Amino acid sequence: MHPHPATPMTRTLRHSLVRYLPLLLIALCALTGIASAQEAAAPAAEAHPEGDSLITLFVQGGWVMYPLLVCSIAMVWLTVDTWGRTGVKKVAPPAQVAQMQDLFRSGDYVGAYQFAKNNNSPFCDVSRVCLSFAGDGEEAVDAALFAEINKVNAAIQTRINYLSVIGVCTPMIGLIGTVAGMKGAFAELGKSGASDVGALSGHIGEVLVATATGLVIAVPAFLVFYFLRNRLQGGMGALQEVTQALFRKMPYEHLKGAHVGEEEFYAAVPNWVAGGGDHAAAPAAA
Repeated sequence: MHPHPATPMTRTLRHSLVRYLPLLLIALCALTGIASAQEAAAPAAEAHPEGDSLITLFVQGGWVMYPLLVCSIAMVWLTVDTWGRTGVKKVAPPAQVAQMQDLFRSGDYVGAYQFAKNNNSPFCDVSRVCLSFAGDGEEAVDAALFAEINKVNAAIQTRINYLSVIGVCTPMIGLIGTVAGMKGAFAELGKSGASDVGALSGHIGEVLVATATGLVIAVPAFLVFYFLRNRLQGGMGALQEVTQALFRKMPYEHLKGAHVGEEEFYAAVPNWVAGGGDHAAAPAAA
């Protein structure tokens, strides 16, 4: 028996599954962590009949829950923002790549520069900078290409690195809540002994909730950090490949000395050379 060929719908489903599987795993880890935090606070919840809702857990965790809330919001925002910036289609939009290729085929390099200037994407930024160095030769264009790609990569990588900072700091913030909760628990134990179980369990609940919340935020932050870092490397590789293919057959001999871009050049001929006469002796006198 011969296997049935995959239909377009089947291939689309497989592609979507592979593409979004990491996000599903991250969401699953976050939900598991939240469930663990609720189970950890169960002893304290028994002393509070109002239940163990998220608001109750937030209040029970103490003041450290506020910086942890800020960190969780920042993690979600950075994840969404960098996910949109690191995709291959976002780094090098196919429509922009096709338009630039058409302009290069027609030899309209000034029009290509204007198109790259008027469109905002890493591909257009790299192409615009390379075109501005076209009159200086192939080596200058290659140097400008790698410099601009490194600049784009550094800008996006900086945002991704903040996820690592969140992953490192949130367990430490939770640990501060743990210390504060234990301090309150021992103070309550020394004040009223083991008779006031409700007050003692409240401090223990603060310890558990703060620690669990810090870990709930840190684990997804690290997972997203490594995933987006690898995704960025793939996007930068695709950007370099597309841009190098665009400039591969550039007629540098016909563009020598041409100024395609609009950048202003500040370096000029020395004034003693341009002025002649008395100025020509200036270097010798000096």
